[in-house]
Amino acid sequence: MPDDLYHRDVLAWSENQADRLRRLARGERINDVDWANVAEEIEDVGLSELHAFESFLNLIIVHALNLRAWPDSESARHWRGEVVAFQGNAARRFAPSMRQRLDLEALYAQAVRQVRTMDPQVPWPDTNPFTVDQLMKDELEPLLARLPQIAG
Repeated sequence: MPDDLYHRDVLAWSENQADRLRRLARGERINDVDWANVAEEIEDVGLSELHAFESFLNLIIVHALNLRAWPDSESARHWRGEVVAFQGNAARRFAPSMRQRLDLEALYAQAVRQVRTMDPQVPWPDTNPFTVDQLMKDELEPLLARLPQIAG
């Protein structure tokens, strides 16, 4: 196998390395496992799951902020449905070790910055009012109640 397969065709490389690892697990002597890249890819799988989880939390927060600021928007029904879908996706992606790696304050700040592009005058709290569990599991109205009323 050419040494640069990892850089040329990661799919072929991953299939090849998976086959080698299975053979190794069966007791075969395998000498050409690409250990450095295998280890990096395994670590990347975990980080990818964390980033996917963070994305769903961000989307939940953005949609909650939108609903609080613009409850009568034509998009409000869509936002409500999206929150439920994002909560389900977040719950499926969640793993307990993610709690210690998650920066919920940064996710909240990012969501506020995103929503402020629609109206920079909306007075959002500076600190995150949500917990991870609330974002994943609470019904929408209790989530919205954690945000201030927006005078409009």
